[in-house]
Order: sequence, then C-alpha cells, then structure tokens
Amino acid sequence: MMAVTSSCKDKFGMDSGKYVRYTPEQVEALERLYHECPKPSSLRRQQLIRECPILSNIEPKQIKVWFQNRRCREKQRKESSRLQGVNRKLTAMNKLLMEENDRLQKQVSQLVYENSFFRQQTQTAALATTDNNSCESVVTSGQHNLTPQRPPRDASPAGLLSLAEETLTEFLSKATGTAVEWVQMPGMKPGPDSIGIIAISHGCSGVASRACGLVGLEPTRVAEILKDRPSWFRDCRAVDVLNVMSTGNGGTIELLYMQLYAPTTLAPARDFWLMRYTSVMEDGSLVICERSLNNTQNGPSMPPVQSFVRADILPSGYLIRPCEGGGSIIHIVDHMDLEPWSVPEVLRPLYESSTLLSQRTTMAALRHLRQISQEISHPTVSGWGRRPAALRALGQRLSKGFNEAVNGFTDEGWSMLESDGIDDVTILVNSSPSKLMGANISYANGFPSMSSAVLCAKASMLLQNVPPPILLRFLREHRSEWADSGIDAYSAAAVKAGPCSIPVTRIGSFGGQIILPLAHTIEHEEFMEVIRLESIGHYQDDMIMPSDIFLLQLCNGVDENAIGTCAELMFAPIDASFADDAPLLPSGFRIIPLDSKADASSPNRTLDLASTLEVGPAGSRPTGDHSKNSGSAKSVMTIAFQFAFEIHLQESIAAMACQYVRSIISSVQRVALALSPSRIGSLPGLRSPPGTPEAQTLARWICQSYRFFLGVELLKSASGGSESILKEIWDHSDALMCCSMKALPVFTFANEAGLDMLETTLVALQDISLEKIFDDNGRKALYSELPQIMQQGFACLQGGICLSSMGRPISYERAVAWKVLNEEEDAHCICFMFINWSFV
Repeated sequence: MMAVTSSCKDKFGMDSGKYVRYTPEQVEALERLYHECPKPSSLRRQQLIRECPILSNIEPKQIKVWFQNRRCREKQRKESSRLQGVNRKLTAMNKLLMEENDRLQKQVSQLVYENSFFRQQTQTAALATTDNNSCESVVTSGQHNLTPQRPPRDASPAGLLSLAEETLTEFLSKATGTAVEWVQMPGMKPGPDSIGIIAISHGCSGVASRACGLVGLEPTRVAEILKDRPSWFRDCRAVDVLNVMSTGNGGTIELLYMQLYAPTTLAPARDFWLMRYTSVMEDGSLVICERSLNNTQNGPSMPPVQSFVRADILPSGYLIRPCEGGGSIIHIVDHMDLEPWSVPEVLRPLYESSTLLSQRTTMAALRHLRQISQEISHPTVSGWGRRPAALRALGQRLSKGFNEAVNGFTDEGWSMLESDGIDDVTILVNSSPSKLMGANISYANGFPSMSSAVLCAKASMLLQNVPPPILLRFLREHRSEWADSGIDAYSAAAVKAGPCSIPVTRIGSFGGQIILPLAHTIEHEEFMEVIRLESIGHYQDDMIMPSDIFLLQLCNGVDENAIGTCAELMFAPIDASFADDAPLLPSGFRIIPLDSKADASSPNRTLDLASTLEVGPAGSRPTGDHSKNSGSAKSVMTIAFQFAFEIHLQESIAAMACQYVRSIISSVQRVALALSPSRIGSLPGLRSPPGTPEAQTLARWICQSYRFFLGVELLKSASGGSESILKEIWDHSDALMCCSMKALPVFTFANEAGLDMLETTLVALQDISLEKIFDDNGRKALYSELPQIMQQGFACLQGGICLSSMGRPISYERAVAWKVLNEEEDAHCICFMFINWSFV
C-alpha cells in the first residue's frame, strides 16, 4: 500500500487512517447546503450541524473537508466542460485548416501551371515572325479571350434549374476551391476564439469576401437566420420573395428583389434582382447560393426602380455543414459588382473595397450567428430586465431609422424642401403617419398632437488625415463640444415625458452627460447605452421642457486597430419610461474610410491560418498597426438629424435645423483638425507617447518619487535620459496614471496601458475624474488611504473593481499610489499604478 500524506487525507475526507462514508441522506443534506452556501465559515459549519440533526455524528473538520472536495469536483467539472468545448473547437478548426491547406495547394498548382503556360506563350511570341498581319491576328485573338460575351440565359423553370445548378457549382468553387484568389484580410488572424477565417479577394471582378467559422447552432437554424437578411444586415432595406418553386431534388428556387441603403447622402442606393437556390448535398450539408438575374430571357424580369442603381450579385452564398458534437461549420462567400461608375470618383473606394464588404456584410452574418448562439447557450437578462433579443431589436430600429433619414426615399413619404441657396445641407420633410409613429402605428402614448411632421437635415463631408474611431469616440465622450442643449431639449419634448423609471447610477460622466450601459458586444466593439443629460431646464411658451433628457444611443466601430471599419454614433430621444415600442427618431454620424490601400494585398500573400491558434481571448480581437491605416487616410462623414415639429412651424424649424447642422459641421472640422496625426506632435497624443519637455519632466518626477517613497526602482533600467524614461513609462505593462491634487481630482496623464484600461485618449483623459472610475467600495478604500498618501507619501491598495470611461468593469490585483514631487519637493500630483488589470 502506498503511504498517504496528511494533506491527501484531509483532501479525501480521511482522518487518522479512517475513510468517512456518508449516507445518501447526509449527502442530500450537504448538497442542499452547498447550493445555498458553497464556502461556509467555521461558525456557519457548526450552525449547519446544529440545524441538521442528520449531520450531528459528523465532526466539523469532516464537514469542512467535504465542502473542499465538493468545490474541487465542481471546479473540475467546469474545467472538463470547458476543455471539451475547446477540444471541439480545435477539432473543427483543424478540419478547416486542413481544407484550407488543400485549397491553397490546388491554388499553388494552378499558379504554377499558369506560369509555365505564360512562359511558353512568351517564348513562342518571341520566336514568332514580325509579320504585321500575324501580329494583328495574335492581338485580336487575345482580345477575344479577355472579353467573353455570354448570351442571355433562359429564365424558364427548366432554365432556372440549370442556372441554379451552375450557380451552386460556381459558389462551391469560390467557397472551397480556387476560383477566386483569396488573401487574408488585414488585421484578422484565425484562432479557436476568433470570429473565423476571414479573407478578401485579389484581382477578381467586383468585390468579394469569404469567411469560415464555427457557430453553436444547427444547420437548419443557421439557414433560417441567414435567409432573413434584414434581421442581421443593417444595410438591407427590404427583401421581397416574389416567386418560389420546388425542384425535383428536394431543393427550392426563389426569385428575390432586394434593396440596400446608400451609406452616404452622396451616392444612390442599390437594388438587386436575383435568384436564390437552397439544396441539401449528399453529405448532409445545406447550401444556399444566389446570383443576379439581370441577363436572362423567357422569364420574369424586374424593371429599374427610381432612386436605385441596379447592382449585381455574382455567385455567392452559404455552405453549412453539421459539426461533430453539435453546431455547424459555415462558409460564407459574398461577391458583388456594386457599379462604382455611378458615384463620384472620390467615393468609388466605398464600392471597390472588399474589406468594407467583409466588415459590413460577411462578418456581420458571422457575428449575428455567434451572438444568437451565445444567447441560447448562456441566457441572460441585461439592460434593466431586457433580454438581448429586445436590445438587438432596439439597435436595429435605431440603424434603420438613421438609414431612412440618410436616404430619404419618396415611397416613405419624404419630400425635399428648397434650399437657402447653399447646397451643403439638404432638408427633407415627412408628414406620413407611419413615420410619426415609428415602427408601431398603434402606439397610444407616442408623439403628442403638437408634432404633425418630421424634418430631417442631412449633409456629408470629406475628412482628411483623421482616424474615424478616434473622431467618433471624441464625439461620443464630448457631446457638449458639438451639441446644443436647447435643441436636445426641444427634441426630447417630442416624446411624451412620464415618471422617470431609469436608474441614474453614475457609470461615466462627460461634461454633464451620464452614460448608462445597456449592452456591449466585444467582438464588434458595439455599445448600446442610455445617455442622461443633466440639469437642462428650458421653457418655451407654455411648454415645460424636461429637466433631464434621455437618449438611446448606439455606438460601433471604435476599435482603432480594426482596418476598414465603419464608425457610427446614432441616438434618439426617448421617454423616461423607456418602453420597447416607443417611437424613435434617430440622428447621428457615420464615418466610412475611403482609403482602399487595405485591399491592395500582395498576390503572393497566403492565409496565415496556423498563427495565434491558441485558447483564450487573445485571438478574438483583430490586430493592426494604427499608424499604417490612418496616417493619410480619407473618410466620408454623413450627418443626419431628425426633428418632430408642428406643420405650421416648418419654415422656422427648417432654418433652425439647417443652421444647427452647419454648426455641427464646423465643430467636427475643428475637432478633426485637432485630432489629426499631424497635430499629435504639438498636442497631447492619442496613442503615441507625448514628446513634450513637460511630459519628459513628469516621467522623471514619477520615477524619482517612486524610488524616494518605496525604496525601489519603478523601471528596470533606472539610467537614461528623460526621453528614454518617458518611453519606458509609456510602454510599462501596468497601468500608470496621474491625477491632479484638487478638490475634484481629474486625470492629467496616463501611459498606454492606462489609456487602454480607461478606454480613452490623452485628449479626453482630463474629462475623467478620479472618483468616477471607482465603485462605492473602491471610493471608500481610496478616501481612507488618502491621508496616508499625503503623510507617508504612498499607500498600497487592495485589489478590487473599477470602471472604464465606457462603463466597463475592470478588475485589478492591487494598486499603488504615491505622491509625485517636483524639483522643489512640493507635491505635484498623485500617481496610481494598477497591477494585473483586466476587463471583467
């Protein structure tokens, strides 16, 4: 027999060589108590023995060991379940990698064959005679090969079935074959916790994107979701199924008419006339493929529609395969010709960018599937009792309302007003009842009778050399820099005010606005929140404006490392009761990068599929070099604001709205100039260390004071000039931040880790007060330690929870605070160092 140590005896319930056996009744009682309190104290364990006579013959030490073992088993069970899930992901990912490797090998073989063919052709041409007729014949033959003309296709039922099978073959050759040369999308690397394997096309006609990923939904459910395109594709205005017919092999053919919103006021919207073919393959995989039907005959056709440009969907679709252990492996291909000739030349990168197509369409589908899968596997209730599906519907309504305002379709009731002679702002009016009542026409407590129409003022502007995520974050965090409180109050009066039922716990405050987070999607960097604007009291005629204004706000695209991401900030005034079916009049901003260099990937580049194949959150976020994708980039910003008004006030409201949008344009231009990288050298930087003498001096004071009070060096290499010290402070792994020594301390400096932790920039840092980042317990602990910091010079704080500027909770293992002394040894500020912090 092997000897058993005393620690093992305690762990397995042994005492002096005796193994304790529990009766089923005792185990049942202990299990019941465990679910009430998994880690009881010594007093609690003694109380349990007294309250449960069935446990009276068990010693307290044995009860303690039982609870230890029970917690250990629970931890092992959770870890085993997690590892099984990771193993399934790795197995499926390995399958995808093997398939991708086979596809790349085929692509390499094809390229080698084409290379040898072109070499042979070149040699043949070099040895050929220089006879003019012969040369002309060769050139003519080459031109014929480059521009093949397809005859119109037969769109009868038999012809449609033939076309559907051809579409299926072409789609599969793109999804799993070599019909398109795919290159890894910049900034996206695959892994078991990433969104998937994302690639964009190189050198093919139109724009194309491909994604492969894992979702925890069954194939039929995946197909059902993907077919309902408006539910996940926010740029999709409508999809009408005009005809459905069954095929002999159990599939279905559908004829669809689809409309997409224009992303900006400077371009028309797109529509599509297409066929969708759904079938089941021999291996059980579901396939949904589609293509445009513009070049057909002997069948149904769709005439051009006013205000829309007819675009083409080249063979695209979804391949959905069942995954072992549950879930699905999905391949998505989007391939479109968006007719870029129909827009101004400066906007053509929007319609020639495969990266933008991938971000807004292909990846949107994968994100939506993963989100629904997560909601099913981990059902939660957030946002004051609202389930994720309800919050998703609110986000969809905000996006749809903003898109309707930007496009201003006449069939929605919009009509244009004459301009005041300057064409920078467009004014539209809509007096249709459906517009007034939002999505729910029967809503009884909607707009008051004073509001009989809606006015929209919209404009677009080109921006140069300013990263869209940084500009959008500034607009979100500094509303007072561009918004007019009086107009906010007027907009809020358009919804009927009721008793305030929204909790007003202060999560983050920026110049009088309190952000109350509703939902946050990490993958998409999307936030839904309620904004409470404080202390705004206005009186106009006999109407009392609400003292507190509430806005429902949706923000996405704030990740500075993501490439080609569209940044959006949309908001709408809401009643304080915050009903799900309340009408919404969204306004806001949309910033889309115009730099198409991200799509100019090298043809020799291959998919780095094996890199970052690790378990954990590291692979879940795209990475990129911010300086590379924003240094000289252009972007187009679209602004749209909607106002409910009484019809006889149309002229004055139009003038007010026009002037308001112009003032916002002026503010945005001023902010964009301040945020441009060219100004970072002279202003506080955004994501690079400030190189001013003041910053270098502060870095030296921080290190000297740390060494003086704590007796150790803050940096590994204490020697070096001020510039090198500042760089080491900036690159320090722990979050370092300084706050002023005022009645209400605010932050004045932070290193890169500190800015990441607070989710802010050096420009916006000074608007964050020290007390706002701590919860109640953290504030109490901080106030109790402040006297020690002032007297002793430093203090060590226990670990806890703090909050970023966007309201996200952050845990930290411990923190150190110390006084920073200047050259005269006077207290200049207080520096905090948060050690081993992470988002919860």
